[in-house]
This record gives sequence, structure tokens and C-alpha cells, in this order.
Amino acid sequence: MLRNKKIVLGVCGSIAAYKAAILTRLLIKQGAEVKIILTAAAVEFITPLTLATLSKNPVLVDFKKDDTGEWNNHVELGLWADALLIAPASANTLAKMAQGLCDNLLLATYLSARCPVFLAPAMDLDMYQHPATRKNLSDLNEYGNHIIEAEFGELASGLIGNGRMAEPEHIIEHLENHFSANDRFKGKKVLITAGPTHEQIDPVRFIGNHSSGKMGYALANSMADKGAEVTLVSGPTSLTVDHPNIRLIRVNSAEEMYRQSIKHYEQSEVAILAAAVADYTPRDKSVQKIKKEKNGLTITLVKTHDIALELGKMKKPHQINVGFALETENETDNARKKLTSKNFDLIVLNSLRDDGAGFGHDTNKITIIDENNSRNFELKSKKDVAEDIINAISAKLP
Repeated sequence: MLRNKKIVLGVCGSIAAYKAAILTRLLIKQGAEVKIILTAAAVEFITPLTLATLSKNPVLVDFKKDDTGEWNNHVELGLWADALLIAPASANTLAKMAQGLCDNLLLATYLSARCPVFLAPAMDLDMYQHPATRKNLSDLNEYGNHIIEAEFGELASGLIGNGRMAEPEHIIEHLENHFSANDRFKGKKVLITAGPTHEQIDPVRFIGNHSSGKMGYALANSMADKGAEVTLVSGPTSLTVDHPNIRLIRVNSAEEMYRQSIKHYEQSEVAILAAAVADYTPRDKSVQKIKKEKNGLTITLVKTHDIALELGKMKKPHQINVGFALETENETDNARKKLTSKNFDLIVLNSLRDDGAGFGHDTNKITIIDENNSRNFELKSKKDVAEDIINAISAKLP
């Protein structure tokens, strides 16, 4: 999957820099073209000659080339690359990246890169768990970078814990999964619903829920990054999109979301129903504000269209439908019932009993269930959760 891919490998000052030689060799073996940038500190750990020999390209360290008066153009490097991989990524470099600092060629290339960026941290366990480092990694993840988390094992300090740079073979797997998913979704039409619905009572009041839309929007952006043509039908939310591959259709009510979903479903190859759609709506919607009554107010509710059920009835063999289940009890059993009754290929289960999961959070903890298996995932950012969901969808594609 890496054949003919152009990879810029950044190497920072860390004892793990020796693994850059193994990583370079694996990338070349996979058929990638590799250009390497070392920070000044990295030169203390591994020589440019070693990596130049393995990559078959000059290794870059400074902005200025030797005595030629020419310079190493970080803008051209950022435009050339299909991916920028920084491995090992030191705590110092991660902090500078998170703050947008730019005092070396690697950082300038990072700030110029239009390609996906992968970061493989390496440091001692206390540095890795320090709140400042965790915040920097969280910020970098929110910026759209891919974090390849450090692994557990013996560290250079003699301590044992998380902080070892991911093994080169595992880093290659991350890159392969990324490019494989991109190839599989390029040009595919994907329908995604997101956010809540607001069911009008009168011009002032509505029935709604706490959905922020963050999960659906994360899925839309990740799918669009992989080349999919995304139609995002969104209920009321403050979120916005600016990806050219996303067509955003804003709606308010369950009825509006139903109509738009039906309209765009037939030409879609994948439908991800992440919206929290109201099950009921007021039968009578007042055109004037309802005044307070002494004896209270009775509102008659009627069922809304079950969008997932209707799309399940329309589903063709080449289409993949993905649903969401937010449960508070008997979670797995309830999710499996929805999987069957609504003709889903996959269902993503959330439990409101899990801290950091559910409405409004930037994180989520999910279980992905299909007709045969279920897989539990740890608490992650919704961006990373979107990647897990998309990988599961990719495995279902014909």
C-alpha cells in the first residue's frame, strides 16, 4: 500500500532515533520514496550518512545547504509529501508543534505540510504522562494529526512503562491502514446524519436532546479526507465544515432529516446514521407563543419517521448501513436488536454509564457490533473513534 508514496520522515533527538534506520529500510522495502529531515539534536544520536545511504536521498538538517548559497525549501517538501512522519517525536518537538513554533527545518516543513501528519512519540514514562505532554498531544490530535501512541516496555532510563516509540513494523501498519482506507473510499458517496433534531412546540420552544453533532462531523471530515463524497445532513448545531468533499445540508426537525435522508440515500454506497433523532414530535405546533396556563400544559406527541428503519427497507446489497445505539441498560442486547430490526451492517454502541462518552464530550468510548462479532475500544478522541468506525466499514466493503 506504500508503493510510490512520498514520505518525509522527521527524526528528533531521542535514543529511539536508531529505529529511524529500521523504519527507513521498511519504507523503502514497501516501495515508498523517503526524504529525511533530522533536527540538530537527532544528529547526536544517528548520523545523516546512515540514513542517506538507506533512503538513497540526501538527509536534510539545516535551512541552508552547505556552501552553495542555496536553501532547503520547506514549502516544497511539505507539498511533495503524501505523508509527514515524525518518528521519534520528542517532547520538545511536540511542544513546539502544539504552539506553532518554527525554529528548525522540520518544524517549518510541518507548518507547510498539506498532507497527513503522523507522530510517534518517544520519551521516558513520566515525561509521556506529564499533563503538559498529554495536552500537547491532545491539541495536536485536534489539529488533525495522527498520533501513534508510545508503547509499553523497558525504557532507556531503566524504568518500565509507556514511552517507547512504537515499533517500526507497527508504524508501517498505521501508514498502510491510512492509505488503504483512502484508496477504498475515494470517490464513494457517503451519507451521514449528525446532531440533534428540534421538534417545534411553538415559535419559542422545542423538544430536543443534548447531542452536539461532534461524532457525526468527525466522521464526515475523516471520510472526506479519504476522498469520499460526503453528504452531511445535520440537525441544529454550532459546528461548521470547510472540506470541499462535504456537502452540508442543515435541517431542524426529524421530518426534515427524514426527507433529506431518503432523497440522498439511493445514490449512497455508505450511510452512517449518527444523528440523535427525536422519536416523538408535538402533534399540534402552535404558530403563536403559548402563554402560561394556571393548570399546566398538555402536549400530545406523535411518532416521527424511523429514518434507520426506512433506509433499512430500501437497502440494496451493495450498500452499507451503520447505526448508533446510545443505551443506559442492557446495552449489548438492545444494540443487537437494533442491528437486526433496522438492517444495519454495523452498529456503534455507546453507554451513558461510561465517563467521557455520550453527548457533548470531545471523547467517546464505543463497541462496534456486527452480526458475528463485537469489539470494544478504549476511550479516545472522537476523531480517533471516527477512524476506528471507518476501518470497520472498510472491512465490509465488497
